[in-house]
Amino acid sequence: MDETTRHFSSLYSEDLAPVPPHKRTWNTWNYAALWISMSLCIPTYMLASSLIEGGMNWWQAILTIFLGNSIVLVPMILNGHAGAKYGIPFPVFARASFGVKGANIPAILRAIVACGWFGIQTWIGGFALYQMLRLWWPWLETLPAVFPAAFGLQTGPAITFLLFWFLNLYVVYLGVESIRKLLVFKAIFLPVAALALLYWAVRAGNGLGPILQQPSRFTNTNEMLGFFFPALTGMVGFWATLSLNIPDFTRYATGQRAQIRGQIIGLPPSMTLFAFIGVVVTSATTIVYGTTIWDPLVLAGRFESRLLVSFAMIAVAISTLATNIAANIVSPANDFANLWPSRISFRKGGYMTGIIGILIFPWKLIADPSGYIFTWLIAYSSLLGPVGGIMITDYYFIRKQRLLTDELYNPHGPYHFTNGFNIPAIAALLAGVLPNVPGFLVTIKAIGAGAVPGWIAQLYNYAWFVGFLVSGIVYMLLMQTYKPGIKTIKETSAYVAID
Repeated sequence: MDETTRHFSSLYSEDLAPVPPHKRTWNTWNYAALWISMSLCIPTYMLASSLIEGGMNWWQAILTIFLGNSIVLVPMILNGHAGAKYGIPFPVFARASFGVKGANIPAILRAIVACGWFGIQTWIGGFALYQMLRLWWPWLETLPAVFPAAFGLQTGPAITFLLFWFLNLYVVYLGVESIRKLLVFKAIFLPVAALALLYWAVRAGNGLGPILQQPSRFTNTNEMLGFFFPALTGMVGFWATLSLNIPDFTRYATGQRAQIRGQIIGLPPSMTLFAFIGVVVTSATTIVYGTTIWDPLVLAGRFESRLLVSFAMIAVAISTLATNIAANIVSPANDFANLWPSRISFRKGGYMTGIIGILIFPWKLIADPSGYIFTWLIAYSSLLGPVGGIMITDYYFIRKQRLLTDELYNPHGPYHFTNGFNIPAIAALLAGVLPNVPGFLVTIKAIGAGAVPGWIAQLYNYAWFVGFLVSGIVYMLLMQTYKPGIKTIKETSAYVAID
């Protein structure tokens, strides 16, 4: 396809176009800052504190988080390669393995999960505003109920939730440059707030000694391992979305070294450090208040100083806004744009994300730690793990890291496969998801624990790993005999890539 033809393609838009080499300016420290900024968020804190609430001691929780983030770093770097080399976003990259139409399947799966995260982060930011404003205007706590009891939503928090929701969409309206400025501000501001919270925990808990001596509540090794493996899967699932759509960010990289080093420096260390703060503070609440408080917003609400609470909640709101836009708007906006490139822009895709984010009732998803880890994190990892297995197998073992960039925008080119769908990829996706379905149904109590063999139900505890391996292997086997268009792709390259 020449440049003129591509611009008239139904698969092309400026938002989905390859980033030209002269506009790829992100270096190692840009990616490190990106991950430090995205890792320093309330869900990361809740991730650690929920493990303490679940029964782990401090070092078990930290080890679990470090291992999970080290594991997910691997597909993060592998999938990031295509973005850095060809300058393409995730939904366009997915066309190589799923087909030009089939790519909408992983794109929408990933987008729906991002909408869920958008809702969760928006609820957290809105609730932070509520915790602050109710100290200055106590009448917010006594507003009459306007939502049905089934919604589980009080009027005061609902108002601040909607205010914060509008603020998020306003940033989307302003564009991508405003997102970059938010992330830089947050990377400087939030560590200070986090260290202040750590200082409070150490002082209130009479030093680190009593805090770190809090014992594990598991009575034996089997009980501990029974919690550890699903928790590890949840830790991997925490960034399973970004491990797929990381090309949305690496497409701006100056080269492979920048995205690889930046992610190694930024992801595991920052997640582990902030998780440690979450562990220390959560353990301190047990000493100070006699009960474990895993939600930092609830904890901050117990402080007596209105100015201190206000400062803490503003910090939470700003950090949440920055993370939400970067992690949960940029990618689904591109995914929705991929559905109809000529009609759905990045901005419209962002608005769609915002609307769906309300409809998933985010305040219920994070109502308790067991639902947060075992239902939300593991459930969506069972969908995204198979997608990752297929894309990595296709790019590294089938195509040997070679793509025809222009043909990814051609509705009738070599990536058309069968009516726009690569059947082996769809079959492999189903094969990777199916083993986890029985365990999910048992977890949400849709069926009884005895309805399926125990070992089958237990597969759900390893959902991301099972899906990734099964789909990757099945796809590899099916593509040995089903390779329409691959020969053409290997023979020629129409785009200058950056290695």
